Amino acid sequence: MKTIEISDVTLRRGEEGRGAALRFKERVEIARTLDRLGVDQIELPALKGGKGDILSNKTIASVVASARLSAAVGLTEEEAEAAWESVKAARRPGLHVMLPASSVQMEYLCHKKAPAMLELAKALTAKARYFTEHVEFSALDATRAEPGFLSQLLSAAVEAGAETVTLCDSAGIMTPDECGKFVAEARARTPGLEKVRLGVELSDGLKMAAACAAAAADAGADVIKASITPLDVPSTLDFAAYLAARGEEKGLRWNLRGTELNRAAGQLQWMIQTQRSGGSPFDSGVDDTGTTICLTSGDGIEEVVKVVGHLGYDLTEEDNAKVYEAFQRIAAKKHFVSARELDAIVASSAMQVPSVYRIASYVITCGNMTAAMANLILEKDGEKRQGVCAGDGPVDAAFLAIEQIIGHHYELADYQIQTVTEGREAMGSALVKLRSDGKLYSGNGISTDVIGASIRAYISALNKIVYEDDKM
Repeated sequence: MKTIEISDVTLRRGEEGRGAALRFKERVEIARTLDRLGVDQIELPALKGGKGDILSNKTIASVVASARLSAAVGLTEEEAEAAWESVKAARRPGLHVMLPASSVQMEYLCHKKAPAMLELAKALTAKARYFTEHVEFSALDATRAEPGFLSQLLSAAVEAGAETVTLCDSAGIMTPDECGKFVAEARARTPGLEKVRLGVELSDGLKMAAACAAAAADAGADVIKASITPLDVPSTLDFAAYLAARGEEKGLRWNLRGTELNRAAGQLQWMIQTQRSGGSPFDSGVDDTGTTICLTSGDGIEEVVKVVGHLGYDLTEEDNAKVYEAFQRIAAKKHFVSARELDAIVASSAMQVPSVYRIASYVITCGNMTAAMANLILEKDGEKRQGVCAGDGPVDAAFLAIEQIIGHHYELADYQIQTVTEGREAMGSALVKLRSDGKLYSGNGISTDVIGASIRAYISALNKIVYEDDKM
């Protein structure tokens, strides 16, 4: 029986058609789920240059236990080195070189002719091989490439150290019969290809990607690029159905845990497809599950600091001491302190900074027959600045108005509201966690209305970011 490897591209291509970026927690949870399912490889996109992407990759590397974690290297040797640094702590790290093979894409994506592309392929693959033996080379738009040049490109990658070579039907123009023939001819025509694994990445332009993947496997492909969520590649569920029905007679098997596949697919599809209005602070969804951590009055500062780090905070020794002091006061009264309560302690105790932005006034309107509108005025350095925005709800509109004033969008990592007192005039407490350059900043706000508490919490977190940026 031949084992077909599944290389999952959900994280590399998961933001396509979603209208919003995957947030930090979502990327980590997707990777953890894919690893638990038993996929052979999890693919990560090329770094965009921010600290957040590097931190995301490093965090994913720490939670993936068995799958190979492959990072795309970009178009320069410097980007290849940065990609390696972000995943080298994984148990099975790898690097992925992706270059166009068709003349159209070579000109459009890289502004290079065929000879220069050959040299770039050799250089990037050799650089990746310097860091790890697990190097994959993907020939983008291979089905529209000149056959002779495609063979040269693949041979150059193999000679430079690639252990996997992937043919990409980027345009999605092949039928299953054509796909099988293309894979067989590429393997027969290209010297050295018999020494490495051969993969395929098939677009679903004709809605036949899964059928093409089956034909490729029959023709000798060793690796199938798939996604557990609906993307422009073969669906893992559809390919699983093919192997379940015909795999044994074809002599094909895979390593995925089929009993968990449908449940995991449903969970991740719900996560990936969460959409909000364009530009919303809530465009990546908000985690309302919390973290199942419970501290007691007997826990020491080391344990509390460890949990604070687990929640995503990177605090100084002075702030850790302030958090522990506040934790002791709370724990002495109620004995148990949850992760949500520790979040609130961090927000109210750590990184207390001067108020760069102050709330001058706000007017919020909403109803079942009209869109929510927020009219906010913030004061900075004695100057009043106004923002007016519509949103999916009153809090969404308020946060958008703040972003309009400051001219920047921060990832909303978490948002929590709860009552502090009881009765008709109950106080509401809000917690907002913003992520800037991979670091968490939390703010707490209290008011008799939850909208006001939410605005105050956002401004509290924002002031901490601005204060840190001004120090650099």
